Amino acid sequence: MSDHRVMIIDDEKIVGDMAKLSLEQEGYIVETFLNGETALVRLAEQKFDVVVTDLKMKGIDGMEVLRTVKSLYPDTRVIMITAFANLDTAIEALRGDVHDFFPKPVKIKELKASIQRALGG
Repeated sequence: MSDHRVMIIDDEKIVGDMAKLSLEQEGYIVETFLNGETALVRLAEQKFDVVVTDLKMKGIDGMEVLRTVKSLYPDTRVIMITAFANLDTAIEALRGDVHDFFPKPVKIKELKASIQRALGG
């Protein structure tokens, strides 16, 4: 079992629900959020080992989440997912120290493998 904390931020509830269900079966402690604002409030209270965030969201977007996570917890890994994947976006995310970048729909198996790599497993 793992006591690693994973935060999922995606404005599509189904994405967060599916990821949470799958990752909890692996023993992760998972919290899901539908927007960057509530996620960042939670991040101010609790460190997470991995943050999986959608890139394009209303209000606080994935890049802002990334910057905030890295300023609060430099060793927390951030995985970016987006339905709007293009080369410029990927380059910007990777420059921002993203651990991994996936176009939607993300395959849960790939996401799990990426989280395991992020945790050094």
